[in-house]
Amino acid sequence: MLKSIIISLCCISGFSVLAQEKTDIYLFPGQGSDCRIFSKLEFDTLKYEVHCFDYGVPLKNESLSDFAVRLSKEIDTTNSFVLIGVSLGGMFCTEIAHILDPEETIIISSAKTMSQLPRRYTFQREYNFYKIIPDYWYKKGALFLQPIVEPDRNNEKEIFVSMLSLKSPTYFKRTVEMLIHWDRKLCSEDIIQIHGSNDNTIPVDKLTPDYVIKDGSHMMTLTRAKEINALLSKIL
Repeated sequence: MLKSIIISLCCISGFSVLAQEKTDIYLFPGQGSDCRIFSKLEFDTLKYEVHCFDYGVPLKNESLSDFAVRLSKEIDTTNSFVLIGVSLGGMFCTEIAHILDPEETIIISSAKTMSQLPRRYTFQREYNFYKIIPDYWYKKGALFLQPIVEPDRNNEKEIFVSMLSLKSPTYFKRTVEMLIHWDRKLCSEDIIQIHGSNDNTIPVDKLTPDYVIKDGSHMMTLTRAKEINALLSKIL
């Protein structure tokens, strides 16, 4: 009742309390993508100010958590904010949610902790095979394997090839090392996880997502944007 009275008085005096400061949404792309991975997502521009990270090349031997700390320093914590990340970007969100206080943290086609990653990552950690692989092989491997592992990407082939092509070999090797040595065991219970049932990069069978997109792949922010937008509208 008091709120209604205040609004009435403000309107009479020529002011409006209805105009509120926008919430910031910070978008974190995946390892082989950039901000275009979010190009089909829709946000209410009256409520949200959207920002997207362009990572650059991590420092040599920089851990995933240390890199996430660096990214967190670019977040305006004086304003309310939401974190949304895809794949590797979702892992950055998990790390940042551990040190900051977002309104919501939403990870898509990603993992909350190291235990949700496929065995191939822990296997490489144990045997260090990644150390003998030349940098340029990582990029060539990504370009070759992506359409095989995630054939759904062929629905948006041109944009996926373009995003991968712009990454440097050094970037690929250092981010792979980050993933291999990621050591997050616990995470915030408030993190919302959206995953596809047909994600071959991070299979859903090791996860307990809050929402599952039927037949959604690792690329579903582009290939299944309608369903993702419906969920984001519900969550936000």
